[in-house]
Order: sequence, then C-alpha cells, then structure tokens
Amino acid sequence: MAMTKVWKLARLLTITAALLLTSACIPVGETQMESRTVDLAGAQAVDVEIMMGVGELKLAGGARELLEAEFIYNVPHWQPEVNYYVSGGRGRLTVRQPHSSGVRWGDVRYEWDLRLKNDLPMALTVSLGAGRSELALAGLAVSRLDVKMGAGETTLDLTGDWQADLDANIKGGVGRATVRLPADVGVRVYARGGIGKINVRGLKSDGRAYVNAAYGKSKVTLRIDIQAGIGEINLEAREYII
Repeated sequence: MAMTKVWKLARLLTITAALLLTSACIPVGETQMESRTVDLAGAQAVDVEIMMGVGELKLAGGARELLEAEFIYNVPHWQPEVNYYVSGGRGRLTVRQPHSSGVRWGDVRYEWDLRLKNDLPMALTVSLGAGRSELALAGLAVSRLDVKMGAGETTLDLTGDWQADLDANIKGGVGRATVRLPADVGVRVYARGGIGKINVRGLKSDGRAYVNAAYGKSKVTLRIDIQAGIGEINLEAREYII
C-alpha cells in the first residue's frame, strides 16, 4: 500500500475515533477534581495496571507513596476506579476508567495525572483508548512494560539512568507514537508488522532490529518489541540530561 494511502487511512480512523467520542451522547455534569493516594502497605514489589478508554493521561515517577493521583472529570459515571491489595509481599494496583454509555452530548473533560513511587520493583501495563498520553518512566524501577496504544497521540519517554534491564512490549494503534530512548544505556528495538511508518533517529540497523551505540557495552539493556499499527512511530535515542 502506498504511504500516502496509509496516512489517509490513519487520519480517517483517528478522526472517526474522535467523532465517536464527541457524538456518543455522553452525559456531562459539573467538573470534579479528586486526589487519591495509595500506601505501599508493606509490598516489596508491585504489578500496576492502568486502563483509560478516552481522555488525557500523564504518568511519571516521584511519588512519596505507591500512587499519588489527581483526577479531573465531568462525566459522573466515569469516576476513576482505584483498587489495591497485597498478597505474599507483592502488591496489585489497578486504575481504570469505568465502561460508559451516554444519554446526551456535551463537552467531555477527562484527565489523569498519576505518579508512582521511584525505585520500587514494578511490572507496568498501560492500555489506552482515544486521546493523548505522556508516559515518563525515568526513575521508576520497571522491569516489565506492556503498552497497548489506541487512537491519538502517545509519548513514551524511557530516557533516564536505568539500574536494571527492561523488557517492553508496545502494540501500536492509530495515530502517532513517539518512543524516546536513552543513548547511554544499551537499547535493542525489534519492530514488526503494521502498515504505518517508523522513523528512527540515533539508532542503527542490526539485522531485523535497531540498536544504539551503547548496546552490548552497558551493564543494563532495554529490550523493546514493537508491533506497529496504523500511523507513525518515532524512535528517538537521546542522551540522559539531569
């Protein structure tokens, strides 16, 4: 398929998703602002799952507790659901957007600002729908990462001073995804499938993969598997700046 046709299809699907969001007769009420904090409760490691259907998500480290969250929303039955329990020294945290069904149209506002605790062994799963997301994982001790992208724009920032290996699986969706990578930590990216475009900067081809100059030299390695979707994926290797 010609690239121009790919872009037209990607744009059409993105616009369609946006129209479905704004025309779904969603009941809008007063804007609510909520803060939530989740204590670690003695867990030595955690599994974190974040599920957002529509809206804007910001995720980063720097929390004093396991989770420090700020939620803004004006759809009453979209109140975010936060659940946490600990078993055998391992915690399980889920933050999800409830399923929705609307009765009238309105201007939807739905924003999450989530911060997780640094230096805590963690497996992280993020499932995204339509909207915009910024995932900045510097400082987080994530050893396993799974990201499922939807329609919209996603930035995944993996720059930082990683202390342990990372295995990441990224499934592309519709729209644009930018993956920022460290230049001073070994990186190997294997990209496959999809009908979109992959732009690469700061990496070199190594067979069916892309690697940076630190690959095979640093003690830590980020191994990333990308299954492309429709749209554009940008891979950018950068130096870590304090």
